[in-house]
Amino acid sequence: MKNFTYKSQYGIVVICSSEEEQAEIYKMLESLGLKLKVVVV
Repeated sequence: MKNFTYKSQYGIVVICSSEEEQAEIYKMLESLGLKLKVVVV
């Protein structure tokens, strides 16, 4: 842990009503060139 450097990251969570909506929004945001991560909770 001595060489660990913390780097802040910022994000937005979009609450989707279904997996289909999640896929649609993902594709839309991806087309804007955004870096994305998919999360299911």
